[in-house]
Order: sequence, then C-alpha cells, then structure tokens
Amino acid sequence: MKIIIIGSGKVGFTLAKQLSGENHDLVLIDHRAEAMQVADNTLDILCLEGSGASIQILLEAGVRSADLVISVTGSDELNIVCCLIAKKLGARHTVARIRSPEYFREANLLKREVGLNMIINPEYAAAQEISRLLRVPSAFSVETFARGLVELIGFPILESDGLAGLSLFEYNKRRSNGVLMCAVIRGSEVYVPNGRFVPQVGDKAYVIGSQREIARFFHTLGRDGNRIRAITVLGGSKIATYLTWAVEKVGMKVRIVEQDPVKCLSLSEKLPDSMILQGDGTDSAVIDAEGLLDTDAFIALTNRDEENLLMAMTAQRHGVKKVIAKMSRPNYIEMMRESGVDSIISPKDITANQISAYVRAMARSEGSAVENLYKPLGGAIEAVEFTATATTRFLDTPLKDLRLKPGMLVAAIAREGKIIIPDGSTSIRAGDKVIVMAKSIFLQDLDEILEETGKIR
Repeated sequence: MKIIIIGSGKVGFTLAKQLSGENHDLVLIDHRAEAMQVADNTLDILCLEGSGASIQILLEAGVRSADLVISVTGSDELNIVCCLIAKKLGARHTVARIRSPEYFREANLLKREVGLNMIINPEYAAAQEISRLLRVPSAFSVETFARGLVELIGFPILESDGLAGLSLFEYNKRRSNGVLMCAVIRGSEVYVPNGRFVPQVGDKAYVIGSQREIARFFHTLGRDGNRIRAITVLGGSKIATYLTWAVEKVGMKVRIVEQDPVKCLSLSEKLPDSMILQGDGTDSAVIDAEGLLDTDAFIALTNRDEENLLMAMTAQRHGVKKVIAKMSRPNYIEMMRESGVDSIISPKDITANQISAYVRAMARSEGSAVENLYKPLGGAIEAVEFTATATTRFLDTPLKDLRLKPGMLVAAIAREGKIIIPDGSTSIRAGDKVIVMAKSIFLQDLDEILEETGKIR
C-alpha cells in the first residue's frame, strides 16, 4: 500500500517506524528540517520537508495514487485541512488526529463533511485505557476486543495466587474457570503457554475471557478486594479531562493537581464535580499539606516523563495501591517497570496500534480483515482480532485438525454475543470474532495462522 504520513512528532515517527516493517510504500512529511533529518537517518522511507497542506508537496509525495493519508501534526485544524486536500487530490482513505474535546464530539459530522475515514484521539484512547485499569486494579494492562465482549488482562503472578508451581492443566483441574492464559513473559523470554506450562512467581501473564469470567478468575486468586474509589491525578491534561468524565460515571472521586492557574479555571468549568488544586504536585510541601498520596490510585499525566517517573515511584513507595504513569520515552518505560510500576500508558503507541489495525484491514479488505490490534510485552507478541468470513479457508474444521504456525494460539471466539474459550473440538464459523495471539509473526488475514503446507494435520 502507498501511505503518506503528515507530521513526524511522537505519534507520526512511531507510526512510520511500525509501518516501515510491514512492506508498505511510505512517505513522511514534516515542515521541520531537524525532524526530517532524524527520520531520514533512522527509517528506510522517503522523507519530504514541507507542509502537508501544500498541494505541491502532496503531489510530490504521490497523493493521487495514495491508498491512505494519515495526518498527525500537533494541530487539529491542520490535520483536517491536510486530509480534506488529500481527499480532493485523489487519496482513497484519510485518517486525522483530533485531540480537542470540542472537535472530537463532532467526529461523525467531520467524517461526513470532510470525508475522513477515521478519527483518532490519543488522549481519549489513553483515558479509556486508564479507566479500564482502574476497574481491574490488579492488572497492569486491560484491553478489549469484540466490542467489549472479550477482555485481555495482564497481571503479575504473586505467591499468594496459588498459580505458581502448578501446570496450567493441573491448576484448571483444581480451580475450573472460563479464562485462558495466552501469553507469559519471564525475564526476556516470551511464551505462548500450553497445558504443560508451569507459571512462576514474578511472571507477567495475560489471560483472556469475558468480563464476568475475568472477575471470577481474580476472585479465585483473592484479588477482588481493592476497589478504587478515590483518584489523584497529577497534571490537568486533556487525558485528565477525558478520564474524569469516564470514571465519575461509575462513582469515583477525582482530585486533579495542576500548576497553571488558567488551566485550573478551565478544568473547574468542565469538571464541576471534581476537586481542582492549583500547585506543584511534585513539591513535598504540597504533597504533605494536601495528602496527595493518601488515595486509592495515583495517576501521573504531566507532559514531562521525568516528573511522571519520579512521582509514580514516590507513590509506589508510599504504598498507593494503584499507580499509573504516562510515558513517551522507551528507556523511561524500562526504568518504570524495574521500579515495580507496571501500569504505563503510552498514547503514541496506542494510536500507532489503532492505525496499524486500520492499515491491515485495508490491505485485506477481501478476506478476514484485522479489526483490532494490540501489541503487549513491548511488541514481542500480537493480539489480533479478525472476523471470519465465507472466504476463510478452515471454517467448520476442529482446531485440533488445523496445522497452525509456531507461536500461534486461537485465544477466544465471540459468537452471537457469547464468548468461547476454544479447545481442540472447537471450530470457527463465518461471522465469528476470532482473537489470535501471535508470537513475532505479522498477521494481516485470519488464514495466515495456518502453515503453508495445508490446513489439516
């Protein structure tokens, strides 16, 4: 596919890096010479210096034959204009980053009037991910598939869980449950476990199932007594606004600490039921005076990774039961995990995953296209959602009779509103939502889970 990306900021560069490994004809446009120099030295793609709203630059980039134009500059208005011009010049599909709550509320109108095929909002997506983490405090990652019917939960295995030291087959015999452990990281190794796999204390595991079965599973582990009621948010960002709107609906109380008095006034108007504190949330005097760490959850959302890192580690040491931090730099993310803070939010990665899923769906529009994509464990494994169609090669064939590629697992199936955790006798039908875990394999179509030699063992 021919793809033009406008804007080489955090999101644009991450997206270009991710898509450059997927055999696309990529062009990256940015008006900043320094950003283009970095991209040109790092990525094997065409880099053009100039404005993405320039007809001349877009024509030079090949917009008339472009399958997709993605505008992710720092300006909502510029992104809208770039996509409008690209569409008029012949681009088949356009995607725009829209961050403003005011514009985002009019997403359907923008799609219809401007011709946008997709609108992405990193701050809104990050807020939704944080709200899911607050609902499952024991987890460091909560992703949803099949329109929320299926959840993929990442959590650390503790000695008190009763999981460690038993094979999954033996554990399930003792405590039958409706979830599947579908991925585990131990040190630097990533596993797609089978029934013989033996979890160990310190492993980071992912389980998949319905929301009800996930809740029942954590109940059996004795981890359902940590409900979040009070939240302290450091930084009055757009994420904080979207998050507050989401969690207030379920009765959580939010306190936001922000230095900028103008932002505080705006937040007070948008969030009348929340407590807005003006001050430096990293100042020990403010922390002590306001009791910022006397809370169920502490969420660091400033624009400075260093502040988020420092305050997340401080909250962790103070004993706050749920600590979440926004991070952009990969080296800081590793430092966070080493300090014991596992719940890390990266808006640029969330956005890149959303767009990558859309790109893969376009590439396989005639088959079982990708509908959702998540890359846990630093991208070492993919969780991919497909919809099986009449063209899928192995419909109505028991999974035990399929020859799957190594590192591949059919983790869950959503059918007519019900969740199936498959076993060897399960078969896939047309219309099923199928969630596949794939270790180090790039998937664009459901048929690609099979070995080339054929489907039947």
